Parts: sequence; structure tokens; C-alpha cells
Amino acid sequence: MTRLARVRVANVLVAAGLPSDTPMERMSSVTNEVWRTPEYLIRVNRRTDGRLRREAYLSRHLPAAIPYPRVLAVSPSPDSDWVISRRVPGQPLSRAWPTLSEAERNRAVEQLAGMLKELHATPFPSNIPSLEQPPQLVDPGFPDPTARLRSALKKLPNLPNIDHDLVAAIAREVERLTPSLRSSSATNFVHGDLTFENLLWDGQKISAMIDFEWARSGPADLDLDILLRLSAYPFLHVAADYEDQTLAKDYAGIPTVLERCYPELWGCDGIVDRLVLYSIAYDVRALLRFPPKDHPSRLSEHHPVNRLRRTVAGTSHVHEFLQAGFSL
Repeated sequence: MTRLARVRVANVLVAAGLPSDTPMERMSSVTNEVWRTPEYLIRVNRRTDGRLRREAYLSRHLPAAIPYPRVLAVSPSPDSDWVISRRVPGQPLSRAWPTLSEAERNRAVEQLAGMLKELHATPFPSNIPSLEQPPQLVDPGFPDPTARLRSALKKLPNLPNIDHDLVAAIAREVERLTPSLRSSSATNFVHGDLTFENLLWDGQKISAMIDFEWARSGPADLDLDILLRLSAYPFLHVAADYEDQTLAKDYAGIPTVLERCYPELWGCDGIVDRLVLYSIAYDVRALLRFPPKDHPSRLSEHHPVNRLRRTVAGTSHVHEFLQAGFSL
């Protein structure tokens, strides 16, 4: 733990009225600074943009079927962003996944499907500020659902090592696919970042669904997009310390169980167009965050620029699921 991080978490504990010398362990995390004590989980957002305070508010509106840790304290100031919650037994499902049997994996996905049905049937609370940069830069159901995505596309030509013909091809795909989002409902709860890092597994069941900081109103297939991406590229959605243990072959069965247990998640009109558009919207955002430092041919095949190239060529993970016989 760095000295600065130690100072941050000590200040959080003091602000919450808890002893700052409480024994704690730093946890690996993709986005926030996370620690655990014998009783508490402490999350600190270094960007202080209010995502964690927003999540703490949203947690009050979750249906009873969603196991969410009890929130004990929230940052009271707009100059900081942190949440302390009661610890829940279990570890991230992504950490447990390599050691689970096929039956245990199926049971976990069956439980997840049941929770998602309840979540997606829950109205999203009104008067919640929209997210500035959601994982997918689209707004289904809005009059101009791809306005944010088109704005982001205009920034791509300014990045290094970007093929302008690729940008033009992406823009044409966005224009072609945009009508698929205009008739969508945008009033119900979606998690927004439903990777297995954000599910806790206690050895028998999913003990918690966490990290609702990207939650928003929208159609259920926004969460399907994340889960399909997770199934194709699980190693891109875990902490770095066990990325090499996270194998795509271990996640290959997830879409089959989801389709069996939650067929409505796949049943939307124009689902293929929507999922392709979500994929573009996700990867454009990722590309702006991680511009290519070399020619794409010398980068990982999983770099956002190469994922976008496969999408416009019709060979993305969405197209592969379609070819595998899923009812998209």
C-alpha cells in the first residue's frame, strides 16, 4: 500500500468515525481503491466524481432479490467519494471460477439469471443524474440514442496510429444500426458493469451483487452485452494479478445457461444490430481511454482498435455467438 493510499483510507475511516489504525488488507480492483477489515469493506474513488455516493443512493432502490452489502457510511462531501459497507462472506466469482465444477458454474449463472430478471423488472429511480461516460456510449430509447457515440467518434482521427478508413467504416455502421435503439424502453434498472468481479461467491451461492456505480436506466440487453463480452474475453475483466488464470474456455458455457434461464434477455427485436452497436459503443470509449501506441498490427488482438476492426468486418464476438447457433 502506498503512503498516499494509506493517508486516503485513514482519512476515510476518521470521517466515518472509525479507528484509523484498524487492521486492513488492500484488495485488487480494476477501478477503485478497495480495502477490507474483519468487519468492513472500504471503497475509495480517486476521481471524486460522485460515482460511489450515487451507488449508495441507488442501493436503497434495489429489489429484495438482489443481495447487496449494507451501506454503513458514505462520503458527505463532494470533494471526496467513498463508501464503507458491511463485509459479506465470499470472494469475487471471477476468482472462484477457475476452481468451480461445471455444475457449480451452471448453478451460479442460474442464480444470476434469476437476480437479473428481478433487477430488470425494477423501475430505475427518477431524478438520478445521468452518467457522463457509461461503459456503452449510447442512450437507448432517447430521440438521438447514438449522439454521445457520434461525438466520441469525432475524436478518433486525432489519436495516433488510427486508420481514418476504419473510423469512416465505424461511422457508417453506427448510422446503419442506430434505428435499432430508437424504440427501446429506457426506464428499468440495469447494472451496467456486470462482470464476475462484481459478484461474490460464498462457495454455494452468489452472496452479493456489488459495484452499481455504472447502473442506469435502460433495456436489459445492455447487461447482456457486458456478459457476452465477459464470456468472450474474461481476462480483460479481472484484476491483473490473476489475469493469466482467467481462460475463455472456462466461460464458454455462460451464454447457453443464460439463454435457457432468461430467454427474454435475448428476445428483443433487432437484437443482433443492438449488440453490435453496444460493442462499438463500448470499444470506442475504451479506445479513447487507451489510444494505440503502435500500429494495430503490432498490438494485441484484444486492443480496442483491433476489436473494432473485427466488428466492422463482421467477425466480432457477437458475430461468433450468432454463428455458434445462439438465438440472436
